[in-house]
Amino acid sequence: RYFLVGSNPAETKYRVLKIDRTEPKDLVIIDDKHVYTQQEVRELLGRLDLGNRTKIGQKGSSGLSRAVSAFGVVGFVRFLEGYYIVLITKRRKMADIGGHAIYKIEDTNMIYIPNDSVRVTHPDEARYLRIFQNVDLSSNFYFSYSYDLSHSLQYNLTVLRMPLETLKTETIQTRQESFDIFEDEGLSTQGGSGVFGICSKPYEKYVWNGKLLEAVKNTVHRDWLLYIIHGFCGQSKLLIYGRPIYVTLIARRSSIFAGTRFLKRGANCEGDVANEVETEQILYDASVMSFSAGSYSSYVQVRGSVPLYWSQDISTMMPKPPITLDQADPFAHVAALHFDQMLQRFGSPIIILNLVKEREKRKHERILSEELVAAVTYLNQFLPPEHAIIYIPWDMAKYTKSKLCNVLDRLNVIAESVVKKTGFFVNRPDSYCSILRPDEKWNELGGYVVSTGRLQTGVLRTNCVDCLDRTNTAQFMVGKCALAYQLYSLGLIDKPNLQFDTDAVRLFEELYEDHGDTLSLQYGGSQLVHRVKTYRKIAPWTQHSKDIMQTLSRYYSNAFSDADRQDSINLFLGVFKPTEGKPHLWELPTDFYLHHKNTLSLSQTRRSYTYWWTAGVLKHLPLPFDEVTCAENRRKLTVKKFHKYDEEIDIHNEFFRPYELSSFDETFCLAMTNSTRDFMPKNVGIDPSPFTVRKPDETGKSVLGNKSNREETVLQRKTAASAPPPPSEEAVSSSSEDDSGTDKEDEGAVSQRSTPVKVTDSGDNTKITENVVQSTKDVYGVNLSDVPSEDDLTIYTRFVQLGQSQYKQDKSSQQFCSKHHLERVINLIPISSFSQDNIYEVQPPRADRKSIEIFHAHIQAGRGNMQPLGKDDFLMYREYIRNRYM
Repeated sequence: RYFLVGSNPAETKYRVLKIDRTEPKDLVIIDDKHVYTQQEVRELLGRLDLGNRTKIGQKGSSGLSRAVSAFGVVGFVRFLEGYYIVLITKRRKMADIGGHAIYKIEDTNMIYIPNDSVRVTHPDEARYLRIFQNVDLSSNFYFSYSYDLSHSLQYNLTVLRMPLETLKTETIQTRQESFDIFEDEGLSTQGGSGVFGICSKPYEKYVWNGKLLEAVKNTVHRDWLLYIIHGFCGQSKLLIYGRPIYVTLIARRSSIFAGTRFLKRGANCEGDVANEVETEQILYDASVMSFSAGSYSSYVQVRGSVPLYWSQDISTMMPKPPITLDQADPFAHVAALHFDQMLQRFGSPIIILNLVKEREKRKHERILSEELVAAVTYLNQFLPPEHAIIYIPWDMAKYTKSKLCNVLDRLNVIAESVVKKTGFFVNRPDSYCSILRPDEKWNELGGYVVSTGRLQTGVLRTNCVDCLDRTNTAQFMVGKCALAYQLYSLGLIDKPNLQFDTDAVRLFEELYEDHGDTLSLQYGGSQLVHRVKTYRKIAPWTQHSKDIMQTLSRYYSNAFSDADRQDSINLFLGVFKPTEGKPHLWELPTDFYLHHKNTLSLSQTRRSYTYWWTAGVLKHLPLPFDEVTCAENRRKLTVKKFHKYDEEIDIHNEFFRPYELSSFDETFCLAMTNSTRDFMPKNVGIDPSPFTVRKPDETGKSVLGNKSNREETVLQRKTAASAPPPPSEEAVSSSSEDDSGTDKEDEGAVSQRSTPVKVTDSGDNTKITENVVQSTKDVYGVNLSDVPSEDDLTIYTRFVQLGQSQYKQDKSSQQFCSKHHLERVINLIPISSFSQDNIYEVQPPRADRKSIEIFHAHIQAGRGNMQPLGKDDFLMYREYIRNRYM
């Protein structure tokens, strides 16, 4: 047998799972549901060790040996032989939200459960195992023990903080239906020692190990179930005059209809689209940690493929395969299913920002635009006008080529209108400062205002063809606009506006670029080809060759490795289950039938073509149906009861771990990206604000860098004006873009900068010195005149003479005291209580007897000599032990 022993972070509570190894193909797990103390677990394992030795009393051959130490169970999987258990063996902390740690999986271990004596071998088992392990769990999979990553912060801070009375009444009313959300943990309720907490079922769409946990979900205690998400998680610290503000970006990739770029396009028959990612930016004041007392804000936006039946045939080996519509859908059935899901999760309004091309000589991307417009127009006929889907088409590629239009300025206008319509989430009422200094934009803000703060209602859904490059830039601009409102709502800036080239926006831009690169690698096989700097037209000329390399990398990945990656994803997510006597995964000509369930069996119920939304959704709009209080949503909740002295609800012990030896160098909050250390110029002088506009080449990274970095910065500044403009989105094209029919006017865009760069013809050495040696104006903020005035010099000279004379007097008075030495000296009488007190020496004050005794007792305690305890000390310690352990 295998024994799986799990503990809480404090290692005061333990649970034990017993896994039977005698079954060749079935999974037999026994969970006694008992909570053990550390002593009880040691005794249990000791008895097992003793009972399983080959000879009683023999110490050489242990009956129990540790196979592996792990941080969590990803799940259990079976191919053609027995079950494997997948364990997390390495982890790395990536973010912290209100004291809840979010970890990235760094390494995993797969262990075969059945014993060799009962193993039934199969020739294809090794191949399935290899395909399964192609999904690299150490790249961008995240989990948290105490925070639900599959839901948004708004859900976690509103639904899970629902007043308990509403849940209690619901329990009493539905008791006859054998439905009880209260789970008895065996704690007595006498004396009011119980504390209740609500936990919810995860949102299955964003959980990637749901199928792996299916085999044990109903047999083991839910503390064993660790749900993981796939996507991106990054956190940076924004220091505002020393006040730490944590900016967190979490991207959740959908596990339904998941896959690689050309193999997963459009939507499946249930309305789930390819490359669907929900991005949430969370902002909170890290100086106050708890969710109840702290200030938290979040904003959610979504990207995803165009919700139609469409695909691209890659068998032709063309860089840009033609787009084909696979099925006619006159009643927008798939789009209806997709937008119904969005109304349930986000509320209204749903805003579509469509960035695909509209003007092409040969129809390519425009096919999707025309179909999407028709679908949205059809669906909007039946929705109330105030909750209609808002459609914003904007041909970003065309505007990028134009030298008359600044792409990001236009995107900023769109972003402002979007954030005003949806609002954002903040868990505290409007600040008094926003009442004192009212802002016009703030008063026009949408969303849903409640007594405890604001809720985001509705969401922006951005798409291009691939939902990679153009989409990431558009999402960054909307996120930047939302960030300004979030900072304003927490009282950190006086106007909801943020400028480019400030430390705050540079930090945020770097987060978004990491986010875009990660999502692009997962879906497209390469990093971003076009970045924010490309659209600002300030990218250095060295970036162009990198863009070409990324395009080639993307093409290679799509042509040669995507099919294998798709097979791995299908196997990992349980879309394909190996079965004896049926074709193997590598023998299938296509996975179309696996993802479109209506091809295998016809649905008995046909959805209405006019009432295309789920019953009850419209009644609660603009609020999302998933967050309202109704019987259906209460069934997803469980109330768990804790003892008021439990570690789980003691956030101080949970976060600071006073029982562990910690090193400052390894502390997460010191290692994370920091706006002051990494972005603020070191010659900043008297203006350390992260909201001040800097020169384009001034960052903490470039100023702190070595000589070669500085020379590179200088070289970039010198060549910025003389270099040819970066190729437009058409010139270095990812294969989703078609330059065959786009208008050829407006080529050769002029370099547009929000901040001018001064470029001179002097040599490199002069430039480097200019960077290092700064004027007094730059360093101190004031210009020092060349020569002080005569009056100032007289006063300063007199001050120096006074100090020298006093010093001479103190030293010489010990030897002799003659009058002629004191003729020109003003006699200064000390008014201090110290006998000798001047700027050179001081006599320490006397400590009283009580203080000396306390200090001596402290020294003795450090050496191990403890003072005898008094009666009060004993009573206090006894009370502590009773509360903690009894």
